[in-house]
Amino acid sequence: MKTKLLGITLFALTATAVGRLPMHHSTGAIRPAAIQQPVVMTSASEIEVVFVLDTTGSMSGLIEAAKEKIWSIASSLAQAESAPEIRMGLVAYRDRGDAYVTRVTGLTSDLDSLYATLMDYRANGGGDTPESVNRALHDALKDISWSRDQGTYQAIFLVGDAPPHMDYQDEPQYPQILAEAKERGIVINTIQAGTAATTGREWRRIASLGAGEYFQVDTSGSTVAIATPYDDRLARLSEELDATRVYYGDRKTRAEKEAKVAATRKLHESASVTSRARRAAFNTSGSGEANLLGDNELVDAVSSGRVDLDEINAEDLPEPMQAMAPAVAKDLIREKSEERQKLQSQIRELSQQRSDFLKKKVKESGGATASLDDRVYGAVREQAAAKGFRYEAEAPAY
Repeated sequence: MKTKLLGITLFALTATAVGRLPMHHSTGAIRPAAIQQPVVMTSASEIEVVFVLDTTGSMSGLIEAAKEKIWSIASSLAQAESAPEIRMGLVAYRDRGDAYVTRVTGLTSDLDSLYATLMDYRANGGGDTPESVNRALHDALKDISWSRDQGTYQAIFLVGDAPPHMDYQDEPQYPQILAEAKERGIVINTIQAGTAATTGREWRRIASLGAGEYFQVDTSGSTVAIATPYDDRLARLSEELDATRVYYGDRKTRAEKEAKVAATRKLHESASVTSRARRAAFNTSGSGEANLLGDNELVDAVSSGRVDLDEINAEDLPEPMQAMAPAVAKDLIREKSEERQKLQSQIRELSQQRSDFLKKKVKESGGATASLDDRVYGAVREQAAAKGFRYEAEAPAY
C-alpha cells in the first residue's frame, strides 16, 4: 500500500458512466471531451487525488471549508461499487517572497495524517497577484509518487483565486506541464475561488488543456455544511473505535504507528464535531479501513487469521503486551475485536441515519447542485468511469 496525501479540504477532494451524469453548471463551467474512451476494467480499485491549494491570505474561507469537507469528499469517492483504495495528496502553494513557494504532502491512504497536516495550514502571505501556480502544478506532477497502474483513476484539483505567474522564465509553464500530465493519464480540474476574470480565463484554459473540468465557487467554498443530531454520538463512537487499535512490529515500525496515532489524537482534540462524524462514516466504509487501521494492526491481523500471535516475537509487541502470558494476550485481542465489531455496527447504523437526515435537508432546501461537494463528485463520477469505476449514487456524501 502506498503511503504519503493530503489532503485537503475541500475538494476532494475525484467519463462518462453507463448513465450520463447531468451537467453540473457553474459560472463559465466547461467540460472538455474525455481524453480517452472508457475501458473495460474487471477490478477498478485505486483512486489518487491531489489537491493543489493556494494558501495565501485571501484563501482563508476556502481553506477552512476544506478542513471541514475532506472526510465527506473521501466518503464520496468511496461510493464506487468496487470500494476503491483512496489515496490523497496535497500541494500547498504561495509565491516567491512568501514563507514558502510550495509544500508537498505525498499520496497516502493514511488520511488522518494528511488531515493533521491540513489542520496546520493558515491562509497568509500573498497580497498581490499572480501566484506560483506553475511551480505548484509542476511539483504535483513531479514530486508526487503517482501509481503507474493503468487502472488507477488519477486527478489533480487546482484550487485558487489568482492567476499563474507567466513571467517566471526559469521554471516550466503550465502548457508543457499539462501536456505531460495528459500523456500520463492524470486529469487536471480547476476550482476558482471568487470571480476574478483573469483567474477565470486561466483556470478555464488549464482545465481544457488538462482534460478536466472548471468550477467557480465563492470564497467560502460553496459547500454543504449541515449539523445533524447524530454528529456528537458519531464523534464519540469514532474515538472509541480508534482506541481498539494495537500496533506491532520492530521499534521503527511501532514509532511510525505512534505518529499515526498522534495524528488521530490531534484530530479528536482539534477538529469539529461534524468533521469527526464525517470521518466516522468514512472509516466504516469499504474504503475506510486503510485509514482506520493501516498496516501492522494486531487485532485485525490476528482475528482475520493472517497472523498467529504465538509466532510474533515478544519484543515486536506493544510494550504493555510484552510481559503478558499468551492466554492473557489472546483474550485481550479477542475482547478488542469484539468491541470493534460492535462499534462499527453502531457507527454504520448512525451514519445511515445521518445520511438520510442530510438528504432530506438538502432536498428541502431545493437541492445542492451548485455546491462544491456536488461539482467535485460529478467530475469524479464522470472521469473515473473511463477507468472502470461505477458510481450509482446521484449525490455526494455530505
